Amino acid sequence: MFAFELQRRAAEAGVGLKSMAAHPGYSRTNLQFAAPPVYERPFMAVGNVLFGQSADIGALPTLYAATVPDLPGGTYVGPSGFMEQRGYPHAVTAAGKAYDEDQWRRLWEVSEELTGVSYEFGSSAAG
Repeated sequence: MFAFELQRRAAEAGVGLKSMAAHPGYSRTNLQFAAPPVYERPFMAVGNVLFGQSADIGALPTLYAATVPDLPGGTYVGPSGFMEQRGYPHAVTAAGKAYDEDQWRRLWEVSEELTGVSYEFGSSAAG
């Protein structure tokens, strides 16, 4: 949602910025073991073997979003396979709630409040 709001603000200001978002699908990394309780970790290990793709393939959506020149701003990229769990990158659709523009603005505002950082497009300095 933050990426969508960044794109909206950049377009509104006439700034030639493209904001993209990407997700790796289900990639075999240590993230599956970083937070779950110890008793869930064996299930995660089996899931990694059965369903996970390599971390290298999981990195491709981010690389695709960052390097494909003809993607429009606001594109969301993820794996092309079943339920976006695995596969090569392509443009995907975010969850329906992610397209609520009022929530984009609210997330941006809360982020500014919590960080104490605001940014005005066209301004030479952020403050």
